[in-house]
Amino acid sequence: SIRRQRQMCIRDRSNLLMLALCFMIIVIAEYMFLSGNKLHGIFIGLWAPTLLGVLIYLKLIEHERR
Repeated sequence: SIRRQRQMCIRDRSNLLMLALCFMIIVIAEYMFLSGNKLHGIFIGLWAPTLLGVLIYLKLIEHERR
């Protein structure tokens, strides 16, 4: 149905947004690490896997509901 297609489109957009955010976090973390702020770079670099883990967890919960 049209409603289901819209929901899938919104999910796809949110997934792409999360992946883009993770990519930006990785780039910023590498910049900070290489510019001498190693501890801040490592701290920010840990955000990307955390966000990806949350995204996977939410997908598993959604898949379980079906």
